[in-house]
Amino acid sequence: MVKKNHENELDLRGFDKELSSADAVESRRSAIEEISGVSLKNIGSSSLDYSALVGKNAENVIGSVEIPVGVIGPLRVDGRYANGEFYVPMATTEGALIASVGRGTKAVSISGGVKARVLKDEMTRGPVFRLESVSDSEEFLEWINENYELIKEAAEATTGHGKLNSIVPFVLGNNVWLRFGYKTGDAMGMNMATIATEAACSYIEENFERAELVAISGNMCSDKKESMVNNLYGRGKSVVAEALIKKEVLESVFHGVTAEKIHDTNLRKNWLGSARAGSSKYNAHFANTVAAIFLATGQDPAQVVESSSGYTWTEARGEDLYISVTMPSLEVGTVGGGTHLDAQKEALMLIKAYGSGDPPGSNSAKLAEIIASAVLCGELNLLAALSMKELGKAHRKLGRNIK
Repeated sequence: MVKKNHENELDLRGFDKELSSADAVESRRSAIEEISGVSLKNIGSSSLDYSALVGKNAENVIGSVEIPVGVIGPLRVDGRYANGEFYVPMATTEGALIASVGRGTKAVSISGGVKARVLKDEMTRGPVFRLESVSDSEEFLEWINENYELIKEAAEATTGHGKLNSIVPFVLGNNVWLRFGYKTGDAMGMNMATIATEAACSYIEENFERAELVAISGNMCSDKKESMVNNLYGRGKSVVAEALIKKEVLESVFHGVTAEKIHDTNLRKNWLGSARAGSSKYNAHFANTVAAIFLATGQDPAQVVESSSGYTWTEARGEDLYISVTMPSLEVGTVGGGTHLDAQKEALMLIKAYGSGDPPGSNSAKLAEIIASAVLCGELNLLAALSMKELGKAHRKLGRNIK
């Protein structure tokens, strides 16, 4: 074992310095097994190329955890970037989830599919500065506006793909947040935005000495947490997906449910229920579908928090049902992060969205449109199941292995 000289403790990272990647993983896992007395045989059974992980995806690696992957489809999408029928991979351990989204997919595709559009594409980073007074803050904002092009130049010097799109200021007393917004191509772009913003902030501090950078992330970004600023301004991809479900499809796929009944359930559950509970998420279960596709395609799972914010809207149009989902902050990429890992790469290739698109940014936008379309299918099915009092029945059958 690799020990810390001064504490006689296991140096978890020391294995990587002394051994090859594969040997380091095996030796570290063996050491943990010896210390804990727990066999980690299944965690150790992995097809991962550990050399591809070092310095990119994880530290102190001892193996991997398998998650079942299912598919829904064919999902018919009419998007600006995603056009055609897709089999969408979902990784989950929740029984009934894939079947639920799959039934919604069937209804939507029979009805002509989902129309999806990315309305805004901008990754953000929001540093906070300390100034001495409100008059300094006022001058600071004037200076930022006057020197925008120079700040933009400093930020973009750090990246070949990122482009500074905007700087939106927020003030509280003598504290000023600058919410930098970037186009990041097919990368989700969080690291790109951070590095570029650090360079911009260095330029700002050097040239406006009364401003002191407190933190490169001042929570105005807002990353990996629920926030109204993301709902209002967007972060990552802001996407809307919509579909019109015909009366006969509602009857045949959802056991006779009516458009009016689904609409009533949506208003009372997603809108009144969320408002009464004090939630800012006016949807049934965006997070279920988002998390499952994120895990399958190598997205950052922590960003399910803000990516699952959004709104489900319905209208009874005669006896047909109009349904839409609005996702202001869907943060996805098709390069970087975990997208290069073999299984996740295959999942992205399945929906023809792996790697850099032509033009840049088109593949990540395609992924966003597909995710939003799948989320709509999940919302449709759950609202129908609730309307017909079928939720418990489905989970008894598929989620608990009870006949």
